Amino acid sequence: MQKKKYLGNFGELGKLKEKTGAIIAIGGCMMQEPHVVEKLNKSYPFIDIIFGTHTLHKFEEDLQNVLKNKEKIQDIIDIDGEIYEGLPVKRGSSNKASVTIMYGCNNFCVYCIVPYVRGRERSRKPEDILKEIEDLAKEGYKEITLLGQNVNSYKGECREGPMCPSGKGECRGRIACDQQTTTFAQLLQEVDKIPGIEKINFLSPHPKDFGDDVIDAIAGSSKISRLIHIPLQSGSTNVLKKMNRRYTKEQYLELIQKIKDKIPEAAFSTDIIVGFPEETEEDFEDTLDALRKVGFEQIFMFIYSRRIGTPADKIKSQVPEAVKHERFDRLKELYEKQVEENNKKCIGQVYRILVEGHSKNNPDMLSRQNRF
Repeated sequence: MQKKKYLGNFGELGKLKEKTGAIIAIGGCMMQEPHVVEKLNKSYPFIDIIFGTHTLHKFEEDLQNVLKNKEKIQDIIDIDGEIYEGLPVKRGSSNKASVTIMYGCNNFCVYCIVPYVRGRERSRKPEDILKEIEDLAKEGYKEITLLGQNVNSYKGECREGPMCPSGKGECRGRIACDQQTTTFAQLLQEVDKIPGIEKINFLSPHPKDFGDDVIDAIAGSSKISRLIHIPLQSGSTNVLKKMNRRYTKEQYLELIQKIKDKIPEAAFSTDIIVGFPEETEEDFEDTLDALRKVGFEQIFMFIYSRRIGTPADKIKSQVPEAVKHERFDRLKELYEKQVEENNKKCIGQVYRILVEGHSKNNPDMLSRQNRF
């Protein structure tokens, strides 16, 4: 549905080009899908540049070629791609910033297109990540969110090779380790040491890879957020298996309990997909049961939609749209009741928060992030 809406806006770009002579460039994940590129070439021939996720660093060169040669450019490569440092980043805030630590994914959840359009997992060098965050801290940024499709599978090698250049189990004297690569837990600990950074978030971990070392890193830091995002997707072990998530409902709940035991003040956010193919009423009730047991503070809820190029799109038994929406409404109702109960627990408590500025809806009020 979102893709159709996205493509539907391209007609306006044609009018803009006709009126102003503008150069039209389209890029991103969707351009890695052959059927999308075929559609663009057929229906929107006025587009000058089509580029994929692995050729962003060549955009200036592609633009110069269009200006010089007046030829259409299609710059898409179907490989995992290299990591290019130093590309400019547009920040939407002056006090919080997102920092990508890795690209791609190796998990192949059957509903997800990411491994097919962004390639396999590639981790940035730890020193490049730390340098970016140090620079952000010097510019006054207070909150950092580490990003990756599966951050807890991060494996960062030293720039000079997988073996530590010091020969003493140290990565340039910054990240102490006895391995050839830096783990996500070790990266968290190093980010925690950067002066000026006061809050650290990360998105998104995979439950099957959420190890004790990461739990210990969170517990040992006063900066890492206690609101921990752990995608559930479904509370049904049957559906999780069909999704290729590689954990059960019981294993997920055990992970939540392990974190609560180590970090009593922890709260949780999650992702849930409603109406995955072949989801039964019993499967959906398992999802509601998981909600009751965890008591999520935030839930990002999605109604399953088919995505061409994914295995789930080929499953014949799709859940009717009316059933999807009815289940979504029930999920939303339960979640809203939990939010009310969670909010009541905050009455009379004092929390440290990051004030972002005045509310867009009420200039007399300040807007804020979640509690630290």
